[in-house]
Amino acid sequence: MDWLDHIKWDRDGLVPVIAQEAATGDVLMFAWMNREALARTAALKQAVYFSRSRQRLWHKGEESGHFQQVHEIRVDCDQDVVLLKITQLGHEPGIACHTGRHSCFFERLEGDQWQAVDPVLKDPSTIYKA
Repeated sequence: MDWLDHIKWDRDGLVPVIAQEAATGDVLMFAWMNREALARTAALKQAVYFSRSRQRLWHKGEESGHFQQVHEIRVDCDQDVVLLKITQLGHEPGIACHTGRHSCFFERLEGDQWQAVDPVLKDPSTIYKA
């Protein structure tokens, strides 16, 4: 897979990935991929990430049912960041964050404090098994 050789993988063999909602342009989440995750994402047209905490591949939605349908895979000018243009599936509106929110970027700096400004769409305890 020659196209994978163009990615500038970090010293751990990973590349940062941004998931952006294709329809709205909302940035939903940030994650990491290794070579296998990016190859699987391209083949499946669904996001597969590499979980650094679990040290394994993570098919987004495998536990929650909130899969990401991939429409485009892009790379930045330095070829060291990947952008996925996706549709967030499994709930309307889509839930990308493990907190039950649409986006992982739900906190905004207001003065000198972070404030949650986006609502929880679904209680995470009903999404994930303990």
